[in-house]
Amino acid sequence: MFPYIPNTDQDVKVMLERLGLDSLEALFSDIPEEVRFKGRLNLGTPLSETEVAKKLKALSNKNVATDALVCFRGAGAYDHSIPAIVKHLVSRSEFYTAYTPYQPEISQGTLQAIFEYQTMIAEVTGMDVANASMYDGASATAEAAMLAAANQKGDTLLLSSTVHPDVKAVVETYMRFYGVTVKEIPAADGATDRKALEEMISADTVGVIVQTPNFYGIVEECTGYADLAHANKALFIMNVDPISLGLLKTPGEYGADIAVGEGQVLGNALNFGGPYLGFMAATNKHLRKLPGRIVGQTVDLDGKRAFTLTLQAREQHIRREKATSNICSNQALNALIATIYMAALGKRGLREVAEQSAQKAYYAYKGLLATGKFRSVYSQPFFREFLLETDGDAEALNAALREKGFLGGYVVKDASENGASRILFCVTEKRTKDEIDGLIEAVEVLAW
Repeated sequence: MFPYIPNTDQDVKVMLERLGLDSLEALFSDIPEEVRFKGRLNLGTPLSETEVAKKLKALSNKNVATDALVCFRGAGAYDHSIPAIVKHLVSRSEFYTAYTPYQPEISQGTLQAIFEYQTMIAEVTGMDVANASMYDGASATAEAAMLAAANQKGDTLLLSSTVHPDVKAVVETYMRFYGVTVKEIPAADGATDRKALEEMISADTVGVIVQTPNFYGIVEECTGYADLAHANKALFIMNVDPISLGLLKTPGEYGADIAVGEGQVLGNALNFGGPYLGFMAATNKHLRKLPGRIVGQTVDLDGKRAFTLTLQAREQHIRREKATSNICSNQALNALIATIYMAALGKRGLREVAEQSAQKAYYAYKGLLATGKFRSVYSQPFFREFLLETDGDAEALNAALREKGFLGGYVVKDASENGASRILFCVTEKRTKDEIDGLIEAVEVLAW
């Protein structure tokens, strides 16, 4: 379950002798005194391997996974159904133990998996090319902003206020040290205000970032945004949900320059918050500017199909002054999971997941409104998440729902003007009619 490595006094003595040191304190001499922890950590008395295992198990059991609660929460991480074939294949030792393919000639399996991943991401987003994946959706969005800042003239990035708050925070952090000012585009009825964007954009704009479906679950209408950005020499960047693209227009159809997003929904479990993977796709024009690495297809000396790291923009591979990023991992295992998931579902399967999620979300939306306990906040079309307003205590509702076996919606901190609570519910294809009806019934009978 975990490595248990006891260090006896003799073990420590031998280690220090091998290192030519006279004390443990000398081992950490490179760490400045002012940042060192003073005293000793309160770890309790020494424990045996069996006792440590029991203690860690007890701690882990305090977490409650979605196999114990019926999940109606999203806000960036989603409880979708995962076909059994995903875990079965990804658990093969050839994949499970593989790392970044620095030696292409002996990493053909890993390279082909990444190549297939890139191909599928490009097809799903409607873009020309994709890289070998990123850390997560937030950093992928920030990397896209960096690409725009490095290659476009100007010092301002326009970011829709309806983008996920965590994504906004990461982008703003990256841009702060890149010398680019981030300005938020106001929202109108829960979606990006087109008129405000038209007034804000200028020749100083390096890029425009819009998310769809946005943080509130609303499907943004992005027609014309690319033309507006290009007229001002800026890039149009879309943060999208790949499941939604089984049903909605792709970034390619909207004319986006770069498409980014979180790939957790593609067969990756919630994993208590990670690891996840970010995806990044672009037009051919930006192929050589993409961060990270790109796997390409070629032929070997015998004329057989082969794979290699074609383009590598990391400073570990090329001169630092020419590098576009310092991404050290391509989240290969998570990307492999996404590849197997997309291959298992195919085009029709992805559309089915998207349609069921949307249909069930609207069913839950109407049912919750019918209880009289909620009001609708926005009138815009949504995908699988919707924001409701209540005069009750949303946190108390979630606590009561948990006692009934439900993980309630995400409580949004920006309360309405009248002080009412707002809660973001999510419904995926995994939820059954009985589960949705159970949530609606619980909302009606619980005291909150």
